[in-house]
Amino acid sequence: MGFDVRRRFVVPDEKVEIQAVVRKSAAEKNSLLVLTGGTGLGPRDVTPEAVEEICDRMVPGLGEALRSSGASKTPMSWLSRSAVGLYGNMLVAALPGSPRAVEEALAVLGPLLPHALDIARGGGHGD
Repeated sequence: MGFDVRRRFVVPDEKVEIQAVVRKSAAEKNSLLVLTGGTGLGPRDVTPEAVEEICDRMVPGLGEALRSSGASKTPMSWLSRSAVGLYGNMLVAALPGSPRAVEEALAVLGPLLPHALDIARGGGHGD
């Protein structure tokens, strides 16, 4: 999608560890952080909570769009707890962990990201 992937992190399913990556990415002036995994129903799936606790504002429509689009491929998509929020002016997207689900989620987010990132940086809404 034309993004410059600056860094990859692998962290345990722990809120504190996930939140540390969010803080570090924001400090590095990244505009987008994509987290994968930890969005299911398992006892260790805490990524949405980590994101919700640290973000200034949530963008619930994007999580809903991901579930809705995914449901056209598998009804299990409704069990996903994907979450998207703003930490400062960085967009944080918590996506499912499977490579296919990430690919499908990025296809949904792709057309929305340029405008979302521009607005997050303080840009106008246009006409």
